[in-house]
Amino acid sequence: MDLPRRRAADEHGAGSREAAGADVRPASSTVNARALGILVVVASLIYTADQLTKLWVVAELPLGETVPVWGDLLTFVFVRNPGAAFSLASGATWIFSIAASAVTVFILVFARRIRSLSWAILFGMLLGGTVGNLTDRLFREPGFGVGHVIDFLQVKYFPAVFNIADTFIVASMGLFIILTIRGVKLDGTRGDAVAAPDPTPKA
Repeated sequence: MDLPRRRAADEHGAGSREAAGADVRPASSTVNARALGILVVVASLIYTADQLTKLWVVAELPLGETVPVWGDLLTFVFVRNPGAAFSLASGATWIFSIAASAVTVFILVFARRIRSLSWAILFGMLLGGTVGNLTDRLFREPGFGVGHVIDFLQVKYFPAVFNIADTFIVASMGLFIILTIRGVKLDGTRGDAVAAPDPTPKA
């Protein structure tokens, strides 16, 4: 091949690679936007469900009274929880307020790295549940930062009363274990995936 033809072929190959790269970058950006959208939707739905059920409980259920829902397997019992999820560590409300605030900030900062829809759902569940209970600690009695969380769900043989936010926080931890075992990364790839070889000939 003479020099002009070879130069034209090289320029054509470079242009093809640039075009391919241009196609890949927007695709990554699109997946990121989709993942962020799912995270926001999941978090919003969980937060809304948590806060609406708590408003209903405060308005309709007597404090401390047990109301059968599904026999004795599932009951409603309205309690004000000064501690962590499932009524643990009731003497350190302000510590859990700080911890929940830190988790919320971490998720909001970390969210831009998420490409996997499964991880987006996980962080959406964690964010919705965390902010749900944090709202109680910040704005309910007895005061800002030390408010009591509204719990009302009681399952037979389970030793604690909990709420919608607690349920999804625990569910997010279960999903975290599954994704970790399967080796799914934040970008949606698997940990054991092997990168495709570069077909471009080396000099």
